[in-house]
Amino acid sequence: MTTRVTAVRLRGPDDVREDLDTKAFSVVERVVALGRAERDDWHSARLSLSATIPARDIEAKGHWSDVTVVAVLTEKATNARSVTRLDRGTGDGTEWSGEIEVHRTEHVDRASLAVHVVATVGGVPGRIIASTEQEWMIDVTADVPLRDREMDVTNVSFARGAAWLRPFRDTPWIVDPSGRIPTVRLNSDFEGLLPLVEGQGSKVESMVGEMLRAQMCTDVWTAVFHSAIGDLEIEDDGTPLLPPDWRGEVLREMLPDVVPGCSVEDALREVHTRRMGRGSWAELQPRIHFAASRRADVPKTLTDTVRKIERLERETYA
Repeated sequence: MTTRVTAVRLRGPDDVREDLDTKAFSVVERVVALGRAERDDWHSARLSLSATIPARDIEAKGHWSDVTVVAVLTEKATNARSVTRLDRGTGDGTEWSGEIEVHRTEHVDRASLAVHVVATVGGVPGRIIASTEQEWMIDVTADVPLRDREMDVTNVSFARGAAWLRPFRDTPWIVDPSGRIPTVRLNSDFEGLLPLVEGQGSKVESMVGEMLRAQMCTDVWTAVFHSAIGDLEIEDDGTPLLPPDWRGEVLREMLPDVVPGCSVEDALREVHTRRMGRGSWAELQPRIHFAASRRADVPKTLTDTVRKIERLERETYA
């Protein structure tokens, strides 16, 4: 089955309502970016939904009754959950539509929107018989409707900037994982750094820039992994929980390479156990670096750079 967000209407003070620009939600990415709202004082957003379900297949089975379609909005960070029923359209019953409310006070980051077909099966009501293949993401802060978050990279003077940056004035960049999404701060005082990172200059400078960006990405992945693994919620029985925000996404990406051959949950438990001193934490460091360099495409970047250098040398010799 497929689901589409067809319109978004914001409600502000005094019940003033206005439609959100259609560029704020993407059918391709399946993301709604509520941070694109021109007004910052909105209280809630009403999403208009349309769902197409396999009605013929459902009717052909013959043993499902009380069929209904529901939209479910959830966010792990706040444990928020809301459910609304969609209405069946005229015709063959494949098209259903409705609205669901996103209350700003109940969400802080990203909420997931899924649509399910629910029916009575074998006398048991409320069974899910079909669902959307990919959920929509409702991002209350993003300006652009992208599923994969982009790293926030800023240029700042370490010598003249914030006091906490001044001790690092001889460092080309710093990774700050403390915010809603990680931030890379490039030291604008570091001579020649910005043109290299931005890919400006000669062929040689361009190749150096590619390697610099790969190294920077490796540092980012390493830093955010350690930040994520160091800020886990632990259940009463000692089981670590995956964080609900970008930290959880980082761990899902990297844990299969850090502890191969295990489920994400088992790998998380193993890494947490070692970090707490029950096992060798040092032995995991090469695996963490390996996982970070893979995601930064260091092997591919290095291979491409070596080939470009060889090609450049042949051209110079010729």
